[in-house]
Amino acid sequence: MNAPQNQHQGVSVQVRGLRRSFGKQEVLKGIDLEVRAGEIFVLMGPSGSGKSVLLRHVIGLEVPDAGEILIGGESIQASGVMDKFRMAMVFQSGALFSSLTVGENVGLYLSEHRLQPPAEIARVVSEKLAVVGLKGTEAKFPSELSGGMKKRVAIARALVIDPQLILYDEPTSELDPISAVVIGEEIHTLNQRIGVTSMVVTHDRELAFGIAHRIAVINEGEILAVGSPDEVRRSHHPIIREFLHADFHREKSSL
Repeated sequence: MNAPQNQHQGVSVQVRGLRRSFGKQEVLKGIDLEVRAGEIFVLMGPSGSGKSVLLRHVIGLEVPDAGEILIGGESIQASGVMDKFRMAMVFQSGALFSSLTVGENVGLYLSEHRLQPPAEIARVVSEKLAVVGLKGTEAKFPSELSGGMKKRVAIARALVIDPQLILYDEPTSELDPISAVVIGEEIHTLNQRIGVTSMVVTHDRELAFGIAHRIAVINEGEILAVGSPDEVRRSHHPIIREFLHADFHREKSSL
């Protein structure tokens, strides 16, 4: 997949020598990565490999033991840098408030910070819901939505700040195959439409190879390879080969 040719609003992300331990367990072991502005960068690997921990560091929810992260060339550890860039995260669970309507969930950040008058917030909410194919759902509650629709509401909520960077943590987790395809198409469409930089953490190989401009494979806190989908497919690294063909090996062993 080629990177978007439109004038993007995305920002670059650089990870340099990132290390993080929890107790005696070293989760990130000197991670080095570079995400280009406006691309879909997928971080792929088995469960427990450190993918989500890395993502939480990028958005500032975790503090590293060593190393640094740069957004748009500036270290996020420097004062005021995190406030300069518009970043949003779509959590694995969707993280919607069950007591709020869809419209209230999507517009929560704007209303809590009183960034716009109610009428303008309503307009923005309607616009972002339309972008993800959920026009007219403002009055519904999360309990009335399917799993795939909840994920799309979470994406709409991320869009209200016109982000330069969106981080997706396992966006197709617990979704049926059709809903997973829809979410993948949504991520790709947003990238093409507004050029936002997208970092996607997943163990879903179909999603990764379907939407990524580049893929990084992580295992036990170390980056094993970074490249285009074709380059990763051609990798001869034994752990990457095992991960990419895990289902085949399981099926063969059960015969």
